Amino acid sequence: MNITPVDLREIDKRTENVYEAICVASLRARQVNDENKIEFNAMLNTIPSSGSDDEAEDVTNPVQLKMAIDFEKKPKPHLQALNELLDGQTKYKYKK
Repeated sequence: MNITPVDLREIDKRTENVYEAICVASLRARQVNDENKIEFNAMLNTIPSSGSDDEAEDVTNPVQLKMAIDFEKKPKPHLQALNELLDGQTKYKYKK
C-alpha cells in the first residue's frame, strides 16, 4: 500500500480555511462511500445464487469475487473526495 502525502498548501490555496475544507472533503467521502455501497449491493443482487445459503458461498463464488476485486481497485472515497475538492468540483455553503 502506497501512502501519498497530501500537501495542505494546495488545499489552503483553493479554500479559505483548511480545517473546514478537510471537514467538507470527509463529508463528501462519506457520500461517495455510501454511493459505492449502494452500487455494490445492486450489482450483488444481480448475481445468481447457487441455491445454498452457507457462508462458503461468498468466498467460492467466482463472479462475486471478481466483482469485489474490481471494487477494491476503484479509487478510495477519501482520495476521490479530496481530488474533487482540489479540482473545484465540490461546492459547499454554511447552514443559516
